Amino acid sequence: MDTELLGYAAGILTTIAFLPQAIQMIRTRQARDISMTWAVTMTAGVFLWLCYGIMKQSFPMILANSITLHLLFIILFFKIRDQGNSNS
Repeated sequence: MDTELLGYAAGILTTIAFLPQAIQMIRTRQARDISMTWAVTMTAGVFLWLCYGIMKQSFPMILANSITLHLLFIILFFKIRDQGNSNS
């Protein structure tokens, strides 16, 4: 199997995995059940994978991690907003 094809397949699957959660948060407008530790560490990790992909000039890694990072920003936004609302 071509390594680029493998990279695209992995990127598509890992990116799609975040889509239902992001859509659910947009629909319900809440993120109570998401761990803040998970959201922050996952966002940081995907950002580092994106940096690694840029350094390696790997388009599949850049594309997948860019999209995943955007989805994680949505999740993190709702989580931060929910934490602020629960303290009020």
